Amino acid sequence: MDRRKFISALGLGAATTALAACGKQDCATTEGATTSKTYHWKMVTTWPKNYPGLGTSPEKFAKLVKQMSAGRIEIKVYGANELVPAMEVFDAVSQGSAQMGHGAAYYWKGKHPATPFFTSVPFGFTAQEMNSWLSYGGGQELWDELYSQFNLKPFACGNTGTQLPGWYNREINSVNDLAGLKIRMPGLAGEVLKRLGATPVQLPGGEIFTALESGAIDAADWVGPYNDLTFGFYKIAKYYYHPGWHEPGPTLELVINKAAWAELPDDLQAIVRAAAAWANDDMLSEYTARNNAALQELKEKHGVQLRRLPDEVLVALKRESDNVLTELTADNEFAQRVYDSFRAFESSVRNYSAIAEAEYLAVRGKLAE
Repeated sequence: MDRRKFISALGLGAATTALAACGKQDCATTEGATTSKTYHWKMVTTWPKNYPGLGTSPEKFAKLVKQMSAGRIEIKVYGANELVPAMEVFDAVSQGSAQMGHGAAYYWKGKHPATPFFTSVPFGFTAQEMNSWLSYGGGQELWDELYSQFNLKPFACGNTGTQLPGWYNREINSVNDLAGLKIRMPGLAGEVLKRLGATPVQLPGGEIFTALESGAIDAADWVGPYNDLTFGFYKIAKYYYHPGWHEPGPTLELVINKAAWAELPDDLQAIVRAAAAWANDDMLSEYTARNNAALQELKEKHGVQLRRLPDEVLVALKRESDNVLTELTADNEFAQRVYDSFRAFESSVRNYSAIAEAEYLAVRGKLAE
């Protein structure tokens, strides 16, 4: 046999054997060398385990990553307090105790004043506008730059759509009715309410019912009808308010420890990125599909009284929201950059959103009457 043909055939046979040995494991070829590695990661979340929408979305994300990677990345998801408390997710991933986390950036306002912009700010973006800012308005680049300081890589990984400002044990007929109320309201919206005389309280979702029931708080926002129904808030609060001034399009985040992210080969990074984008869209679709049926059940079966906040209250909330955002960013150069980017993009999309979507929805609603 010709020597060169023999060597060539031997090499082909070795490569075939190596590929067969890989099977469904993580096989990456670098300069002709085949290596095999499976990544076993932990994801900690700020949500109760398997809670509808918020808690199940990370599970679906983990399942999709495993399927797309043929088992090369296996992610075990931990609900709030299973591995770390809900409000310690950011630190756990930053420090490497877990490779991944799922939560909301506005929970970490104490880390940096710019973080709320990457979830939702009062009277800010809708879900679609938020996605557009992140993808085409420079938002993702700013988010990457900010979280890099904390050894984190962030991705949008869920959105509930416009949330409702929540459950109250008394009617809100004027700004004065907010005075003295203890209201569970995270993010900048809590500071806005504080300026109108209320006392904001930050609690993870799993503690809201007990706090409302005991009278430790007088009112609370959570998400919207789909999730609020499952928590049973209708049993302990009479009035359910709208519109969702405080969180018009809240993005939920996937955060990955930067060192762990850097260890992934390019194809696995692409899989994680694609799965996060899918989860971001899937959650919004789920909430859009579920919220109305849940709202009808709350009203018709449980007698919940849906109320609109008076214009006087909304005007005051908008005024104080603008003040809070201006003051938040005034003394921090990076936060000011984020705010400037946010406002510039808002100006570029606001007019068309009003002409296209808002105008269409108004016409559709009127003609359906």
